[in-house]
Amino acid sequence: MGASRAGRGREWGSVPEELSARVPAEQRGPGRDRDSVRLLVSRGTEVSHHAFAELPGRLKAGDLLIVNTSATLAAAVDGRIGHARVVVHFSTRGDDGRWAVELRDPDSRGTTRARAGGPAGTVVCLPGDARLVLEEPLTARGQRLWWARVPDADVLGLLRRYGRPIRYSYTDRDQPLSVYQTVFALPSDDGTGSAEMPSAARPFTSRLVAELVSRGVQFAPVTLHTGVASAESHEPPYPERYEVPEVSARLINAARAGGGRIIAVGTTAVRAVESATGEDGLVRAAKGWTGLVVTPERGVRAVDGLLTGLHEPEASHLLMLEAIAGGAAIERAYDEALRGRYLWHEFGDVHLILPEGPHAERYSRNSTSE
Repeated sequence: MGASRAGRGREWGSVPEELSARVPAEQRGPGRDRDSVRLLVSRGTEVSHHAFAELPGRLKAGDLLIVNTSATLAAAVDGRIGHARVVVHFSTRGDDGRWAVELRDPDSRGTTRARAGGPAGTVVCLPGDARLVLEEPLTARGQRLWWARVPDADVLGLLRRYGRPIRYSYTDRDQPLSVYQTVFALPSDDGTGSAEMPSAARPFTSRLVAELVSRGVQFAPVTLHTGVASAESHEPPYPERYEVPEVSARLINAARAGGGRIIAVGTTAVRAVESATGEDGLVRAAKGWTGLVVTPERGVRAVDGLLTGLHEPEASHLLMLEAIAGGAAIERAYDEALRGRYLWHEFGDVHLILPEGPHAERYSRNSTSE
């Protein structure tokens, strides 16, 4: 029952509405900071409960955290199709200058709801006299995301001037862009970034990072620019742009050789580093587009553990969690998260998945399947 329940069948049910984190941790009361969230730790089916500030005590010298440095864009922009109001979510910039976008209808709460995509040729009027033209669906899988052009306009400049962070209906109010930036976020050379925050890293503070470094925990930066993830459809991830620098590849390989555990901070970090890992388990510098979907059948080659948020039962990310920990472990952890009233979504609590045994045993168990 384990694997099918946690990842494929998702029989553990929907998340109660009251467990949605509606505001950031630092806004829930005086004296709070980003790290004022809870930390669920699982090692196999053994589960324990902690504060996130206790993370340094859960790790050890020689462990390495892979962190995503992608900065979050103000990716939501108001527009009009004729007289109808719409909201454009800018997802990913393609190599040809087009953008993958999602059109959504505004609702009465200041958020948005899903709308049918297309058709081709639809023109959306944007602020600053800019025009967006839908050209074709992003993939044959569905009509939600479309490739579009914004002729004679600098989209990144448009986002900086008129955009705001993408917000979903479970949150209480709009937040400034700074709320959606992690402590690891760095500006990219071309100005691009993520449509949605790599949220597993949000609870980290500079103080906590300094404590981890002082205890001998290493950090390896990677970049994966995330596209929009629909709160309604839970599709597998689309191709996304990533980079694993040479220095990070060397750090990861050296940490593994030295007996350290390789722990990804977020599913985006897993996707990036696994895209750069060969069948021999060695990570090599790489960049470009990745369409990798990590499943239990594929397994993981570089990653021993994962720090991640809590995912809804329909989310495809649960398959990645199963690939790392196994279905029984994820089932047990999510039962505990529901029983313990943990908070979900990007402002919520986090889950640290640690390996049961040495990483070499995990690699030999997971690296045999494609």
